[in-house]
Order: sequence, then C-alpha cells, then structure tokens
Amino acid sequence: MGVEVAVIGSDAAIITVCGELDADTGLALQHQLAGQVVHGRRHLVLDLAEVPFMDSSGLRVIVRTVNDMRNVDGSVSLAAPTQVVRRVLDLTGVGMSCRIFDTADAACEALLGRKGEVSDRTVCDTADR
Repeated sequence: MGVEVAVIGSDAAIITVCGELDADTGLALQHQLAGQVVHGRRHLVLDLAEVPFMDSSGLRVIVRTVNDMRNVDGSVSLAAPTQVVRRVLDLTGVGMSCRIFDTADAACEALLGRKGEVSDRTVCDTADR
C-alpha cells in the first residue's frame, strides 16, 4: 500500500491511498491519518480511486477517522471510491456519515467552498508499504 499526503491550505489535506486496504495495511494508514490531526489538519479528503479492495479493517480505519475528525470539529470526505469499495461503504452505512465525491478535486472544491485553490497542493509526505 502506498500513501501520499498533499496539504491544501493550513488545515486540510488530500490523502491518496494506493493498494488494498485490509488488516495488513490498515494500521499504516491509521498512523498517517492520525499524524494529520497532530499537524493541525482538520479536514481530510481520502482519495480511494486506487483502492481495489477494502475489508472490515479498512472500514474501521475510515470510521475511526471520521469520529476523530468530528471530535476536533473537522470533517472527512471520500473521493472516487472504486465500485467494490463503494459497495462496502453503502452496505455498511458509512457513506451516510461522510460525503462521497466522484473526484478528489470535487471534494476539495466543496471543502474549500470555491474553485481555484485546489491546485495549490503541497505534497508533504509519502509512505510505501
């Protein structure tokens, strides 16, 4: 699994996940997401376009992150989930607890409330596993 973090403004980030999200990789993603809160990010976009599979461990990471971000008056948006991942989100009701967008750019535009700043991304961290 690979994770890339792109910071948007002072309190938001896009986290792009590549690869399967399961028991073997979920913990690494959880650490990346928790690190964003430590660095002052209050709004996260999880780009799931390159996640072909997600099990209950991956789902748990998303649910925990949604709850953690709510505790700091933040938000989590999901972007571009594959059909398999979208089905898991829909069947479990997770899609009801956070917004789901067709693209990461659409999620960022909604988050920022205006167009134009989406291109102001700074890639600050990558991790491969």
